[in-house]
Amino acid sequence: MSARLPSFLRGLRRPPRPPGPPLRLRAPCRASSTGGGGGCGGGEGLLGQRRLRDAQVGSSRGQGSQAPPARDSLVREVIRNSKEVLSLLQEKNPTFKPVLAIIQAGDDNLMQEINQNLAEEAGLNITHICLPPDSSEAEIIDEILKINEDARVHGLALQISESSFSNKVLNALKPEKDVDGVTDINLGRLVRGDAHECYVSPVARAVIELLEKSGVNLDGKKILVIGAHGSLEAALQCLFQRRGSMTMSSQWNTPQLQSKLHEADIVVLGSPKPEEIPLSWIQPGTTVLNCSHDFLSGKLGGGSLGAHFNGLIAEDDVSLLAAALRIQNMVSSGRRWLREQQHARWRLHCLKLQPLSPVPSDLEISRAQTPKAVDVLAKEIGLLADEIEIYGKSKAKVRLSLLERLKDQADGKYVLVAGITPTPLGEGKSTVTVGLVQALTAHLNINSFACLRQPSQGPTFGVKGGAAGGGYAQVIPMEEFNLHLTGDIHAITAANNLLAAAIDTRILHENTQTDKALYNRLVPSVNGVRQFSSIQLARLKKLGINKTDPNALTEEEIGKFARLNIDPSTITWQRVLDTNDRFLRKITIGQAPTEKGYSRQAQFDIAVASEIMAVLALADSLADMKERLGRMVVASDKSGQPVTAEDLGVTGALTVLMKDAIKPNLMQTLEGTPVFVHAGPFANIAHGNSSVLADKIALKLVGQEGFVVTEAGFGADIGMEKFFNIKCRASGLVPNAVVLVATVRALKMHGGGPSVTAGVPLKKEYTEENIQLVADGCCNLQKQIQIAQLFGVPVIVALNVFKTDTRAEIDLVCELARRAGAFDAVPCYHWSVGGKGSVELARAVRDAASKGSRFRFLYDVQLPIVEKIRTIAQTVYGAKDIELSPEAQSKIDRYTQQGFGNLPICMAKTHLSLSHQPDKKGVPRDFILPISDVRASIGAGFIYPLVGTMSTMPGLPTRPCFYDIDLDTETEQVKGLF
Repeated sequence: MSARLPSFLRGLRRPPRPPGPPLRLRAPCRASSTGGGGGCGGGEGLLGQRRLRDAQVGSSRGQGSQAPPARDSLVREVIRNSKEVLSLLQEKNPTFKPVLAIIQAGDDNLMQEINQNLAEEAGLNITHICLPPDSSEAEIIDEILKINEDARVHGLALQISESSFSNKVLNALKPEKDVDGVTDINLGRLVRGDAHECYVSPVARAVIELLEKSGVNLDGKKILVIGAHGSLEAALQCLFQRRGSMTMSSQWNTPQLQSKLHEADIVVLGSPKPEEIPLSWIQPGTTVLNCSHDFLSGKLGGGSLGAHFNGLIAEDDVSLLAAALRIQNMVSSGRRWLREQQHARWRLHCLKLQPLSPVPSDLEISRAQTPKAVDVLAKEIGLLADEIEIYGKSKAKVRLSLLERLKDQADGKYVLVAGITPTPLGEGKSTVTVGLVQALTAHLNINSFACLRQPSQGPTFGVKGGAAGGGYAQVIPMEEFNLHLTGDIHAITAANNLLAAAIDTRILHENTQTDKALYNRLVPSVNGVRQFSSIQLARLKKLGINKTDPNALTEEEIGKFARLNIDPSTITWQRVLDTNDRFLRKITIGQAPTEKGYSRQAQFDIAVASEIMAVLALADSLADMKERLGRMVVASDKSGQPVTAEDLGVTGALTVLMKDAIKPNLMQTLEGTPVFVHAGPFANIAHGNSSVLADKIALKLVGQEGFVVTEAGFGADIGMEKFFNIKCRASGLVPNAVVLVATVRALKMHGGGPSVTAGVPLKKEYTEENIQLVADGCCNLQKQIQIAQLFGVPVIVALNVFKTDTRAEIDLVCELARRAGAFDAVPCYHWSVGGKGSVELARAVRDAASKGSRFRFLYDVQLPIVEKIRTIAQTVYGAKDIELSPEAQSKIDRYTQQGFGNLPICMAKTHLSLSHQPDKKGVPRDFILPISDVRASIGAGFIYPLVGTMSTMPGLPTRPCFYDIDLDTETEQVKGLF
């Protein structure tokens, strides 16, 4: 084999890779050259060492022979052009480097060396997956399928024996990675005349290039292709016919072979010539190209034909040029891949709606629509198969690796949906969010993503009954959306309660053991070996103890390490449950005899109020989440210093419980547009927004011209203010527009209408036209518009229209909203007709987002805690001033002393009023905002003051929603869920 290697490559030979088990592709292997002159940068490079061989070939032809074409210059030109194109691509995408994977079954590495060296010259990466020579068809296909789904690989070629090239093997390749043009799809496009849309066989292209560059006019020539099979034969015939040649194909055992050879002007040898076929059958002067170096198996044809006649002989020239053209195809593949990453408009198959009147229940509407399989939806929006984890048919988790793949892509437009101060019934922010993205994607053909919070089981079985949107603007399947989803809230509950158990357990053991006994149990000897765990080493470092041998600590160091000295009266970490249970608001724990009298008062919170939920929503990576979990402060020690989850040694365990919950959940709307459902912090207790990660991934997927619509909980004074001051600080994302949701019903309430109570029929003021009530209530809408304008973001008012609203009421609200400074105000009808009913809103959002925002934060985080609280109270709520309880002041002093004074503020306040009093509607004035307590979510990264009396555990009403929820035991369908 070494004798047949082109002389200019012999000096660059690598040790052959021995056959053996497959080499799994992890980090793609960089193609590199060993030996002298391997690169393009110095000397004559890879292609400058062929003089000896060319001289030898030329002398063998004898006098009068036709000079060979400038083969080296052809190869050099192809590689140079490929390198230039790749350099241009990398100017805008610096980290991009196409990767060619070659699946090799056998121990012949000639073409492997050629591929590696040419790839190095062009600037590509190349990797080989080496299989044993006797690998079965199934084994080869298995490797192909793995490479198909590897996002790091942009091209795939097969270096296997000719007998392995079955139709099943060839068509297992993804056409977009088939750089040898062997799949039926690529061949079909070539035959159809769409060569610009497919990859053409590099061997067939090399034959044509060599002929044309040597001055052969193919028009009218008789071409005989001998011994070619499958894709090579089809590609050669097609390319020759396009150039006006008359093409014949023949196998070596054809009886009429000699006569066909006599007729041919050009002969192309597609496989090695059998010994029994004499060279004399080929007429002197015939142009002959030898493709019998099997470019895929690495086997050369036998014998030098140049000694017999005077035609053009191109033996390894075809294979070498084909290798270069394959590199060119690789660069084209990379360019196509990059173009796809720019996210032109999705080829999304939207689902059709057939709205009924009267509008059925949400559950009936959801069931009437058949959702797309979630893997189909994922593919439509540009997700790769290995970037999703499927849960059932209609939901999946999306892996965070996507952010690395798309890190160089521009973000889309970022739109927040907030609302006016709502009635207890809610005003439809989720419904507006869903209707807006249905309008953008299904009706305006603009990529868009909705990002929603996951609903808590508490409201689902309590009062609200569901949070998937409503009517013909909802997420489906709505029962899966509302019940468990993929278990994220359960993971939060488990992690939260593990930490709670760790706190009380540590106090018990410290109270009942000596320093030495405690230390021996914390750092036990296992099989005679005693060592610190990694988290214990981190604690030693924090304590300033620079030792790693457990036996080397002094008694004083043992005491410092073993005792956290938690002050039970300072414990802020509570247990949680995702059920409304008022009787857990105050409990006594530790009453069993085994707890030896160490009881204390505690409480349960609703699971979504856990700091772990806030951490999940604000983390931007798995590592960031782990760090935040470790920073969570659960209490203070007896000297007043904070005690963290890291101090308790539980950080790693919490991260393990949360490792899947951090991945956003992919679902779809009724019209088949994508939705991320992730995280669900309450807005009146926590910051009330879905996850940073869901927003960031969605912004990459929609592309620069697309839209991500994310929702903030409750009114703009709560959810929106926290979105801007907390979430945007954590994410670094800048919003382009705010959609402010209003309803005539809520405005009538703010105008002085009778009270609105869940489960009680509305009074006639809300079902009949009342212009005065609407006009009076628009003060709340105007105030919320002003709040949004404080942050420099354009506001579009979305009036969520109910069937009892009149035209006069609708027109009045829109007019007053525009006068108050809204960019636009649009009535929306998505609840009754779907996305079609929000097209005008979508157009207004698109126009507002194109104007650009002058976004700014409300306050500097370096301000003292009290001043930040006062700024929010006065500027956002309209309070005259704040009033701190002694406990709140004490907590502020403690957090400031502990170094937490520079965190943003997350106000825990009623959502039913701009003030702290739920019954104060409209725009309350001149009130003093009472701060009853202040708590710290250090892991999440904010301080949260409690305004007035705030419950972190809701209670069930007299008639909860669970009265209506049931399961059909025959069909297993859920009934009565909203």
